[in-house]
Amino acid sequence: MTSKNNGLSAALVSNLQDVLSKRKGVNDGSAEEKEPPPSTSSDSVDVASKEVEEEIDDSDSRPIVLVTNGDGIDSVGLVSLVEALVSQGLYNVHVCAPQTDKSVSSHSMTPGETIAASSVTIKGATAFEVSGTTVDCISLGLSGALFAWSKPILVISGINQGSGCGHQMLYSGGVAGAREALISGVPSLCLSLNWKKDESKESDFKDAVGVCLPLINSTIRDIEKGVFPKDCSLNIQIPTSPSSNKGFKVTKQSMWRQNPSWQAVSANRHPGAGNFMSNQQSLGAQLAQLGRDASAAGAARRFTTQKKSIVEIESVGVAPKTDSRVKKYFRLEFVAKEQEHTDEDLDIKALEDGFVSVTPLSLLPKVDSETQAAASEWISKALNTDQ
Repeated sequence: MTSKNNGLSAALVSNLQDVLSKRKGVNDGSAEEKEPPPSTSSDSVDVASKEVEEEIDDSDSRPIVLVTNGDGIDSVGLVSLVEALVSQGLYNVHVCAPQTDKSVSSHSMTPGETIAASSVTIKGATAFEVSGTTVDCISLGLSGALFAWSKPILVISGINQGSGCGHQMLYSGGVAGAREALISGVPSLCLSLNWKKDESKESDFKDAVGVCLPLINSTIRDIEKGVFPKDCSLNIQIPTSPSSNKGFKVTKQSMWRQNPSWQAVSANRHPGAGNFMSNQQSLGAQLAQLGRDASAAGAARRFTTQKKSIVEIESVGVAPKTDSRVKKYFRLEFVAKEQEHTDEDLDIKALEDGFVSVTPLSLLPKVDSETQAAASEWISKALNTDQ
């Protein structure tokens, strides 16, 4: 198993290790028992009109922390984290998170489409749910269009459900949210719990918050002092049993990922697909009749779907034609696979061994010199061959 260079200096990593070593003394008592997550209620907000007036105390000089995640605003991990941040009374907490699960949306955005931001009640925080991806949430939150402030001191993505180690970072909407913040010049943390089916429980999220809270506080303190690593995001992976973790460990990104598994789904087991097909056939018959009335040679038609306008040009003959296209349905699931990891410094290895894995991430190019040289040689040969 190979690893990737994080693109950070040895001195920076050494300093980070020193900070994390002081966190090893954190015990189970650091996570206070709190009331169950409050129910949320939404109230539509027209962002474009800028008629949204936030209930913000202008005299509040506390550092602003923006929280998002990949699992959606109703997730236990996010609510537990926000509750803990609010209860400390140290920060002005804002939330901008997806309305639904976007945990594997990667760094996708939705340009050209209107997305809605709806206010949500999370006690002590200013919160919005957004009908877009995690990256949409951070981009919108930092744009100045939704919140009155210009920039938070820190963006936190989490606590996300499931490991975001190795190549799984490329799929993760949670990691992408932290990356988008870094692109915008805001330090960020991505927190994920190594959730395991039939083993993990919701209370593990509160334990995970207790484990990470001292590190979050240290991060904000050092950002204010100007000593937090520049151009750096930390990907923090919490073991399955947070309360019995072996401490923090600075790690490198591995090549690990879960296997994508595509399963065929029959149309009979996919009611939505059947309804869509029947609706389309009915609409097609009506349009065919209009086409026959207008012209025997053919006609163009335009229709609007429920979600967006689509222009579709289709030849319509004298007689209706049966759609002969083959249409199949599939569902994607990610399946964990057993792997042997020998490098103790890899994120997945540390996580499986019970450590809290902390991987510094950078936006700097990471192509090693050997790959660069090999690519340059190949390009030169390919161009000479073509000539």
